[in-house]
Parts: sequence; C-alpha cells; structure tokens
Amino acid sequence: MKKNYDVIIIGAGPAGYVAAIRCAQLGLTTACIDKWLDDNKHPKLGGTCLNVGCIPSKALLESSEIYQQSGHSLAQHGIHIDSVSLDLKQMMDRKDNVVNTLTFGIESLFKSNKIDWIQGSATIEHSSQTKTDDLYNQTISVQLHNKKTSRFKSKNIIIATGSSPVNIPIAPVDNKYIVDSTGALAFDEVPKKLGIIGSGVIGLELGSVWQRLGAEVEIFEAQDTFLAFADEFIAKESLKLYLNQGLNIRLNTRLIKAEVIDDSVTIKFTDPQGEQTKVFDKLIVAVGRRPNSNGIFADETELVMDEGGLIHVNDKCETSLPGVYAIGDTVRGPMLAHKGSEEGLMVAELIAGNHRMVNYDLIPSVIYTHPELAWVGKTEQTLKANGIDYKVGTFPFAASGRAQAVNQTSGLVKIISDKKTDKILGVHILGSQASELIAQAVIAMEFGASSEDIALTMFAHPTFSEAFHEASLAVSGSALHITQRKTKK
Repeated sequence: MKKNYDVIIIGAGPAGYVAAIRCAQLGLTTACIDKWLDDNKHPKLGGTCLNVGCIPSKALLESSEIYQQSGHSLAQHGIHIDSVSLDLKQMMDRKDNVVNTLTFGIESLFKSNKIDWIQGSATIEHSSQTKTDDLYNQTISVQLHNKKTSRFKSKNIIIATGSSPVNIPIAPVDNKYIVDSTGALAFDEVPKKLGIIGSGVIGLELGSVWQRLGAEVEIFEAQDTFLAFADEFIAKESLKLYLNQGLNIRLNTRLIKAEVIDDSVTIKFTDPQGEQTKVFDKLIVAVGRRPNSNGIFADETELVMDEGGLIHVNDKCETSLPGVYAIGDTVRGPMLAHKGSEEGLMVAELIAGNHRMVNYDLIPSVIYTHPELAWVGKTEQTLKANGIDYKVGTFPFAASGRAQAVNQTSGLVKIISDKKTDKILGVHILGSQASELIAQAVIAMEFGASSEDIALTMFAHPTFSEAFHEASLAVSGSALHITQRKTKK
C-alpha cells in the first residue's frame, strides 16, 4: 500500500466510493479510508446507504408489499391464495443477500480501478495553509482495525463520512426495544404494536414495512403539518392514503419520555387532548440524522463548521482548508445519496483540472412508500411566499389507462410552471413508479423545458408516464382524459 496519494477519500458511502472511482478513472492515485463496520464480519464498503439504509429498506419495502398483495390484493385479479405465511428470517436473508451483492460489487470496482482501501478511523492531522500542486501536504493518521496507527500523505482530501441517526435523551436507543433506523431493519419478529417517533421519510418507510407485515403502527409527529417540506397539496393527499392503509399518524404530538418496562416500551406524550401514555413492543426513533464530522480533524486544525457539525463549503465543495473538500451528508443540502454522489463526481473532476457542477435547484426527492412520493423544484407554497406568479396542471392516475389496467390508480402528477414564461418550476408526483417518473421531470427542467415542450412531446401508450404528459396539457387547460374548463384563446 502506498503512503503518498493524489487523493484520499475519508468515507466509502455513495459520496465517497463514487468520488474514489472517478478519481481513479481520471488517473489520480487514490485511497479510500473507511471504518470496519463489524468486528466479526467481512468489512463492507457502501456506507449507511448500502448496508443499513437505502438498499436494505427498499428490499424490505418490496418484500412487504408483495406479502400484503398476496394476502389482500390478488383476488380482484382472479388469483386466489388459500394461505399466505410469513417467513421473516427468509425475508431478512434476502435483504442481506441484496446488500452483500452490491457491497462486494463495489469492492470489485475498487480492485479493478486500483484504489487502495484502508480500513480504519481517520484523523486529519495537518493541512497546509498554502496549497501547491506538487507537494503531498495533507497528513492523515489512521487507526487501523488491528489498533495500530499508520500515517498517509495526500495532495487532496475529500471528506465523505456521511451521517448517523439523531438520538434524543428522552428516548435512549438500546437497539433492542428502543431502536434507530438500523435496528428497525433487523427485527427478528414482527412487533404486535410498533411506535415511531417522527413522520419523515425514514419513519414513513419503516412504518410501511412493518404495518404491511402485520404490526399495528402508530407514528408520532411534533409538527402540526404533515411533510412540511413537500408540496402542501401532495402531502395532504398522501396523508389520506396512509391513514386508509392503517398507518395511525398523529400530528402535533410531542414525546415527553420513553422507557423500557417489562419487555415493552412505555411512552408519555402530549397532544391537543393533554398528556397521555401508550405501550408498545418496539419504538423506532426517526427524528433525523446528524453529520459524522466529529473527530475527523485534530484539535489544531482550523476547519470552519457550524454548531450542528456541518462543514462549511463553497459551491465547489471546497472547505476553509486548501486542498480539503467535503461532500454528501457532511455539508449543506438534503442528506440524499444521489446528491452526495454528484458532489463526489464534481470534486473528482475539479481535482483533475476539469469542469463540472451540481445543480442544487434540481435535486429529486423520493419517499418509497406505496404509493411513492417524488418531487423536484419548487413547491406551490414556496412560490406563493416569494410572490412568484405561476400556473398549475394536475392529472390523476385514476384517469390513466395503464394505472387502471394494473390497479394502481392512487395519486396524481402536478406540474407548476411560470405564469409568464411557462418554464417548469416544480413537479410533484404521488403514485406508483413516482421514483422513476420524476427523472423525466428532472431532465426536462435541467434543459429549461416549458410545460408546452412536454405537451408537444410524444409519450408511449399505455404508460404511467402519460400522466406527466397530461399534467403538462392541463397547465393550459388542454388535458385530454379529464374534464377541464375550456381555455379561451
């Protein structure tokens, strides 16, 4: 293993491993430092996303949806199953196999791209205040898995250490009864009663998994607005669907205390009716994530960070230290894997002397419940607050031939465009395959498309994507498969 590198990346999640691969492809000598996740298992690349986040949760969401359909939704197709049983261990084993396939795939990519994988915990000991192109002026100390310490030098450092679940003192996580998102992906049996603190993306997805598998799920949200970061209309429509599915979502409810008593969790909370008590078999704490930035830098290193641990960077992801970059969950913006990956690609290109940028106005967001929610760009409430004139077109999946054929008619597509220029400002989708459909909106907006541009584009029939086409027609009152007021010319 070398001691001097062009680039050392700290962290091997979606931001870090993508940055490492691209740096190596560009001819830069590259190393990636990542912690050993479990002393008793093979070390794995991929960070939280691949190991205990995005991928395993989506595997369980798919498995739980198939289980629910098998027991409740197939009869209308003329398919009758006399008995459906759940083998949770097999479901978990499948989830683990998916994770292993992808993490070993990244390990193979590291080998083929000649990236040195250093397994340990990194500390940046020294960063030169004067950046030169030919000196290895960054020093990193690594406590290796065998507890020995080794030092490496690099011209550039990319910090991609990701984030961890936020813990709250009033609900101390033991990952047996009170669990975080990682623990919630590893239950060995379906809890009869499951409580969840937080109705954000993680809370909704995990709640959906266990509710489908038979748990009675109750979600507690301190805010009085559901999904305040999403489009208000879409959020209200999704709340109706979740409640109909059996997710008991309680808004304006604040947790006072959670404690383990007699192999169950007792919580005290307040809501508009006053103080109350509930007992659950398990409690998931899903109140957000915090950047993993503590301990990365030696005390004497002058790095600018905020009180929450986010590292200050400019639009090129450069930190206050020359030659040191930060990407992904450690910096401003949504904590999304695809956002971190794009930042990793940008920084790799910049280090190699090339040009690349990230359009932070067009970061798609997705909630992988059923139906899915996905959006990009501005919400209607944001445009109102900023005094921007706009027009809206919506189209329900209930009017889609493909959606009717496959019995996935919940939800709609909503397009918001500028009233004067017709440029698309935001697209919001609630429905089956929303996570795939939103890519069409991102591409269109990246090229500055108007709703008329989409209306003049041919879409295959019958497809879910036709709803995007019809919503664009609806912006001008010209939708074909719903009744609209006639637009005067």
